[in-house]
Amino acid sequence: MIPRHPKSAPALAVAVLLLGACQQPQTPAADGKPAATSDAKPAPAPVADATPADAKPADAPLADAATDTPELRIATIDGKTYDLGERRGRWVVVNFWATWCAPCIKEMPELSALDTMRDHIEVVGLAYEDIELADMQAFLKKHPVSYPIAIVDVADPPKAFDTPRGLPMTYLIGPDGKVAEKFLGPVDAKKIEAAIAKASAQVAVPKA
Repeated sequence: MIPRHPKSAPALAVAVLLLGACQQPQTPAADGKPAATSDAKPAPAPVADATPADAKPADAPLADAATDTPELRIATIDGKTYDLGERRGRWVVVNFWATWCAPCIKEMPELSALDTMRDHIEVVGLAYEDIELADMQAFLKKHPVSYPIAIVDVADPPKAFDTPRGLPMTYLIGPDGKVAEKFLGPVDAKKIEAAIAKASAQVAVPKA
């Protein structure tokens, strides 16, 4: 029998997390230091930092949001203002993403369908990258979504949310405005609806 190594679990969790969450693409530069690829916008350091050894797998919810009841009021690329506080009574999916992040792009069609087909759920996308408005508008012509998109100032991200340590990072906000779940790595409609069902059941069952 092959002996088990008790310290192998954290390493496996890190490997799964790094595979699931998107990191800023880099290529070696002439001076030996890593540099972003020519077709990718630079991302802030926290996104590309090494993941802590105690991090959970990519599809697991993460706890300890910066604020239990986050506030978000941000300009969207269509010239409107998105106010999370006005969405009380509905489930809101707050999705941090970037145009250079392949897993982010892959999950966009399903998030868009979820936003369109579920009356009690809506999605907002926060582009966590340094990108010009015209470039974002051009990108969304190729990858259209039904939900609003806002470009986050990476030098001053929303303080009510944790600084993303990988992308995509997704928050599920309940009808009461509180964080119900938080995911690092790709999500889909099944995971989001399962999280909603779980949170709703916890509210429905009175505490002893």
